[in-house]
Amino acid sequence: MTAMSAMEREWARLGALSRLQKLDEERASILKAFPELRRRASTLLTASGTHKPRRQFSAAARKRMSAGMRKYWARRRAAAKAAKA
Repeated sequence: MTAMSAMEREWARLGALSRLQKLDEERASILKAFPELRRRASTLLTASGTHKPRRQFSAAARKRMSAGMRKYWARRRAAAKAAKA
């Protein structure tokens, strides 16, 4: 790494740190204005930033999806076989 690129990286780090501080301030002001969002905001955020809840499928739903995928792949194989012939 050259001296210039190390300096540029440090400037970028400082800029990112400044932006994060401003985002924290903005978040605090939003939550102050709308306190009812506090509970929801805390449940949506995780250490990585965002959280998407996993879908919970019943056994019957998994069985239907499995059967549907078997049909899908059977049609694909048949179409590929017909295209070759």
